[in-house]
Amino acid sequence: MLRIFLVEDDEAIARNLIRLLSAEGFNVTHALTRGEAHQILAGSQFDLALVDISLPDGNGFAVCTEIKENEDIPVIFLTASDDEASVVTGFRMGADDYVIKPFRPRELVARIRAALRKNGRSGAAFKIHGLSVDTASGLVKKNGEEVFLSALEYRLLLVFVNNPRVIVTRSRLLDELWDAAGEYVNDNTLTVYIKRLREKIEEDPARPQIILTVRGTGYRLGGAYASE
Repeated sequence: MLRIFLVEDDEAIARNLIRLLSAEGFNVTHALTRGEAHQILAGSQFDLALVDISLPDGNGFAVCTEIKENEDIPVIFLTASDDEASVVTGFRMGADDYVIKPFRPRELVARIRAALRKNGRSGAAFKIHGLSVDTASGLVKKNGEEVFLSALEYRLLLVFVNNPRVIVTRSRLLDELWDAAGEYVNDNTLTVYIKRLREKIEEDPARPQIILTVRGTGYRLGGAYASE
C-alpha cells in the first residue's frame, strides 16, 4: 500500500482527505503542524506528500525542503490562494503540483496518481482469480484486459482489496461508500453495486469466485483468502 504524508492544519479538511485517500487504497499519515511534520519525517518514509502552504508554526515551503533533502518523492501543495508568487515559489522549492482549495476530490486523486506514475512509484498489484488491481494507477485488469469501473464500483472493490482476510459487513460497506463517495447508498443500492461489480470482474457472476457472500453478515474475498 502506497504511503501518503498529509500536512494540513485544518482538521476538518484533514479528516475528509484521510477518508478519501484511504478509500482509494492509500495509507495516510497526518501532521497538523510543521513541528509534527519534522518529528514524523525523522522516522518514516513515504511515497508522496500533500502539504498545506499555510501552517500555524511556519509554512509548507520549509516542509517541502526538508522532504526533498531526505527523499525523492512527489510533493503536492495545497493552498487557499492562487497567488502567482506563491505558485512560483512552490515550484522553485521542488513541488510537483499545486492544488487550490476548495478542490474537487476526484481531481485531487487523479493528480496524486499522475505524480506517482511520473515518479515511478507503483505499489504491487493485488491479484486474485485473474483480476489485477493496481492501487497506484487505479488500473483494474481481468485476464490482462482493462476493466472500466465507475468511481463507486472502484471504491467498493478497494474495500475488499484493503481487507483481504476479513468478512466485511454490509453496514461497514455502507459507511465506507458514504464517506468515500459523498453519495447516498442504502441497503438496496448496495446490492445493486455488488451485482454490477461482479458482472465486471467475475468469470461467472452467478457463481462468484472473487467476492463471496457470507449469509447474514456481508462479503469476503474468495480464492486463497477464503480459507484463512
